[in-house]
This record gives sequence, C-alpha cells and structure tokens, in this order.
Amino acid sequence: MMKRMMGRTALLVAAFAGLTAMADDEPKPVAPPGTPVGEVARPLRAKQVLGARISIQNNTAVGTVDDIVLSDAGDVEYVVVQTDENKMVTVPWSTVVWNKDYKSATINVTVDQFKVIPRYSNTAYPDYFAPTYRTEIYKQYGVAPGTLRRIERRINR
Repeated sequence: MMKRMMGRTALLVAAFAGLTAMADDEPKPVAPPGTPVGEVARPLRAKQVLGARISIQNNTAVGTVDDIVLSDAGDVEYVVVQTDENKMVTVPWSTVVWNKDYKSATINVTVDQFKVIPRYSNTAYPDYFAPTYRTEIYKQYGVAPGTLRRIERRINR
C-alpha cells in the first residue's frame, strides 16, 4: 500500500513539474491547415498592413493601404487604397498578394483595369456591403465575392 502511494506521489510530482516547465515556455503559434511542414503561421496585425505600398501589374505603384474593412462576422473583406491623387479605391482582400513582411503588395490588374475602378473621397465612403456595390467591385478584379455571414452582436447594457 505504501509503495503504491509513493508511486502515485512520484507520478503526480513528475506531472506537476512537467506542467510547470510547460507554463514557463512561451506559447508557440500553430500553423493553420494547409501550411507547408516546417512553416509556422505568423500573426497579422492591422498596423503591419496600414501604409503598405500597393502596386499593380508591371510593378506600377498605385498608392498605399489607408484602411481595412471587416464584415459583420469579423472577416477581412477589403483594403482601402489611397491613390497618389488622394482618392480611395476599394480592393477585395482576396485579390491582394502580400510580400513576406506585409509592407507592400501587388494586385493582378492592368493599368487600364485599375483606371476604371470606382474611386471616392475620404469624406464620402460607399456602402461596402450593398449587394450592387460589392458585386461590381469584385467583378472589377475578376473574382466572385464570398458569402457574407452575419453574426448578431450582443451588447452588455
């Protein structure tokens, strides 16, 4: 009986020591499914993206990221690019190809395609989620919009 209690005690001490050692370790990011083996997912923060230089085909600079638009469900839907003419252009997030440090990105459209994408001022933003606007913007970039999910927000009062 005494041996069994000492054995259990030793096991508990070893388990506790292991948990303590794990608690001292820094948490390690977990790669999302589909990430190549050996690569670890890096968190993306808004301030990494804001101000990033945006180019289109042939490395033509068109502006910088001024804003990020999230859906009701919290998914990143668009980046808003401020052009050199101080106009805003909506770009679907899925069409932006980021470099490794997120300081610049490329959109696969030609100069002629980019010229006809609707622009607006920073005082009169469009209704990003109006069905006609959303469909038209995605069409300009040659992609289809995904399905929007609405999440009811609960407000503590």
